[in-house]
Amino acid sequence: MKLIQSTLVVLTAFALTSPLIAEEKPRVSPQDTVNATVGDAKITIVYGRPYTKDPKSGEKRKIWGGLVPYDKVWRLGANEATALTTDKDITIGGTAIAAGAYTLFLLPTEGAAKLIVNKQTGQWGTKYDEKQDLVRIDMKKQAADKPVDQFTIAVDGGVLKLTWEDVQYTATIAAKK
Repeated sequence: MKLIQSTLVVLTAFALTSPLIAEEKPRVSPQDTVNATVGDAKITIVYGRPYTKDPKSGEKRKIWGGLVPYDKVWRLGANEATALTTDKDITIGGTAIAAGAYTLFLLPTEGAAKLIVNKQTGQWGTKYDEKQDLVRIDMKKQAADKPVDQFTIAVDGGVLKLTWEDVQYTATIAAKK
């Protein structure tokens, strides 16, 4: 009986502390936050930043058309779904987005991509529900100025930029008038 009680105490202690131990483990793909002001709109994007190199082997991976396949919806980063919040109405690529919270996904093709603004929020990055899509916005594909090892989202001079490996996808971003 004492053995059973001791075992239960140890298992309970482990169950209570294991989430704490897991939280201390560093993420393979760290989170980052982009804060930008476009016109009078305050925009925040929170996303995971995976690396070009495989975290287990250290081998360089082919990103576009490889790790991120063409013609399939991609989680736009790593870990939790990429979150976009805006306190004012904005446009991305000329498409209106009302103030609020959204999730971003990407549908890359060989020559371009579509940014997907999805109404569902708070989910893990691979939980995508197409029925929740608000809009799909055309993005321009171009060569990056220089190779980028870690996936990066930026808002720069009225342009939303998604850069990784040797590719950059862009779309204009503005406060709605």
